[in-house]
Formats: sequence, C-alpha cells, structure tokens
Amino acid sequence: MSLYFFRISHGRYSGAADQPYEFVNRESAWTELTAVCADLIGGISRTLQEDAEWRMELLDEAKQPIFRIRLVAESVG
Repeated sequence: MSLYFFRISHGRYSGAADQPYEFVNRESAWTELTAVCADLIGGISRTLQEDAEWRMELLDEAKQPIFRIRLVAESVG
C-alpha cells in the first residue's frame, strides 16, 4: 500500500492535506480522486469566476503530483 495526499488549488479547501491516504495502487487512488472531484465539482462550478481555474491533484509520498483534474472557465470571445 502506498501513501497519497490530495491538494486543491483554489477556494476554501485550497492547499495540500496534512494526513495521507493509503491506497492499494495507482488505479484505486485515481478512482478515489475522481469520486472526490465528483462530490465537489457542482459547488465549485457555481462559484468559479470567469477566466479562473480550479485544480485537484493527487500527490505521492514525496508530495509530487501524479494525477491532476482541472476545471477551467475561459472567455472565448
């Protein structure tokens, strides 16, 4: 089992988690990351400003990113 940390780049919960999460492998870590994002994304998208970005990452034990999910609000015209 490996240790992982979540990090959020924007908003009220921004920053890296102090407590690690333990997952069997990278695939199970990815599954948890997507599940957590799914729970948060509705609230995040309602308050995201124009031309802003929200990002959630899963970090390894050395706190280096291994997965990243981004929500980007862009004005295109």
